[in-house]
Amino acid sequence: MLLRRVARPLFASWFLTQGLDALRHPAAHARRAREGVAAVADRVPAKARTGVGGPVADVLEGRLTDAQMATAVQAHGAAVVVAAAMLAVGRAPRTAALALAGLTLPLALVDLPVGGRRTLTPQARQERTERFVRAVAFTGGALLAGIDLEGRPGVAWRLQHARADRARLAQARADATA
Repeated sequence: MLLRRVARPLFASWFLTQGLDALRHPAAHARRAREGVAAVADRVPAKARTGVGGPVADVLEGRLTDAQMATAVQAHGAAVVVAAAMLAVGRAPRTAALALAGLTLPLALVDLPVGGRRTLTPQARQERTERFVRAVAFTGGALLAGIDLEGRPGVAWRLQHARADRARLAQARADATA
């Protein structure tokens, strides 16, 4: 359908620009990610953090270096770019859209409009709220694009109709032998 051919690239454009920006300018994204992770970590009880080890503990405790955080941001940005490009050109669009939904969820968590280890100014809180709402909205859109069946019946419909067809065939055979 023509609408899907136009809408998918338009929808993917936001993801593509966000991913490319993270690849080109990882320092700003890494700083925001560090602030967001710190805000989320402050909300995790200390008891829950004691049993966590490895890279997750490093993230929660803020032990990642700036270079490590920038690399993580760039890897995330590259994954977003690949998934957005796949959605834009129509290659495995459902998978690409669901991948984008999963990749955008951390952005929403990082941009939660809550205070962290420092108090947010009203302007910073407003900017964070806008980024949060945008990330949540695009996550929802990506989920909708991910379940779009392009006018074809889904698996549940196919199973239901196959069972009905089988029952009709069995009934016809029973009627023919009677």
